[in-house]
Amino acid sequence: MERLRRIDKDVKKIKWEDFENELTRILSLYSALEEANERKRNLQQKLEPLIQVNAETLSRRNELEEMRQRLEARKLLVEKTSAASKVAEHDAKKKEEKLSTEVKALVIGGTSLSVTKSKSQDSNCQLEGERDYARLNSVMNKLRKRQQNMISLVSRIYHLKIKAGLSEDQKLESFPGGSKSGTTPVTEGGSVTILGLPFSMAPFAKMSFFTDKEEAQRSATALGYVAHAVSLIASYLTVPLRYPLRFGGSKSYIRDFAPSIEPLSSDMTPIATLSENLTFVEFPLFLDGQDSTRAAYAVFLLNKNIEQLLNIVGKTTRGSRQLLQNLKELTQIIQSPMFLET
Repeated sequence: MERLRRIDKDVKKIKWEDFENELTRILSLYSALEEANERKRNLQQKLEPLIQVNAETLSRRNELEEMRQRLEARKLLVEKTSAASKVAEHDAKKKEEKLSTEVKALVIGGTSLSVTKSKSQDSNCQLEGERDYARLNSVMNKLRKRQQNMISLVSRIYHLKIKAGLSEDQKLESFPGGSKSGTTPVTEGGSVTILGLPFSMAPFAKMSFFTDKEEAQRSATALGYVAHAVSLIASYLTVPLRYPLRFGGSKSYIRDFAPSIEPLSSDMTPIATLSENLTFVEFPLFLDGQDSTRAAYAVFLLNKNIEQLLNIVGKTTRGSRQLLQNLKELTQIIQSPMFLET
């Protein structure tokens, strides 16, 4: 009932004489409504393509934003990598400068050692009697200490480190009859590296197309280090090497002097002819484009130089294949107290 009352209250009552006018007004409103609906449908048809284009534009804009974000992330990664590379390059330059300073110190020390040796030789000619002999011993002891200090610096620059496990060359030397001296290597139970590089005679034994080029390059670099270290040690000990070295880093050479025998003239003795016609042949301490036999012979001659220095300090070589082991033993003997007593 209450609902009927409300409906009855909302109903508009029209007088009969106004019915026609009211009907006309309603028809006019209905016509206007139909026209508005028609315009709405037309407008909707026009707006649908625009809405679709707008949606595609928004999708592409989102894809473009994602691509931009990925690009920014890659730029950031490149910047970090570049910064790390610059730091590594800076560290490498610092290490190079430090090494250069130490080498210069070695050169200066070598000059000082040569002057001291010269003074010692001059003093040796003037010393007489027990008092002078004591002074000579004192000077020689100082010289030995100086030599020991300089060679200690060499061993610090060209650091020789023992690694666990036998190398291939050590295994060959450890077999019965494999070592000429018949003694146990100084680095028993481990192989030796120089500045982190190992050395093996394997690439020099048989060079072929399948030879590991990186191993050959590492061996050449290691031989360059050994050649320079041996040259420095020989100069500080004032020992002329039997087989001189021409140092060139990983492209070093060693010389083997051999007499050239020619027909003798009537006024020349055989000894004079041999001394005047003495020539040398260079052998490469690397395999890059070289005959493996010549390179292996160069390594043999280099080991002979180390054997010569070992003989100077009263020791013998540990094996023809154990190049780094022999050099390690040489530096250890020179740095030991026994060297000062010789």
